[in-house]
Amino acid sequence: MEKITFASADSQENEEFFVLEQTKLNGVSYILVTDSEEDDAECWILKDTSPEESSEAIYEFVEDEKELNGIMGVFEELLEDVEIER
Repeated sequence: MEKITFASADSQENEEFFVLEQTKLNGVSYILVTDSEEDDAECWILKDTSPEESSEAIYEFVEDEKELNGIMGVFEELLEDVEIER
């Protein structure tokens, strides 16, 4: 499982996440991340909000309920052997 580090724009602290899966929907890149490799870890969906010409990705947590439910369904299909509780 790939581990990535995010630099927070609001604070000086970095956060580390493990990437479970990634996908692209309607031209937008999404990643499903977790903070632990344990079985009962929390997970979040982040989307890339950076401009196309940007060399660095800018990820934000998906908070819109409709968008979150739609992309969660995609990740559930991609990760058949993983149970995701909403």
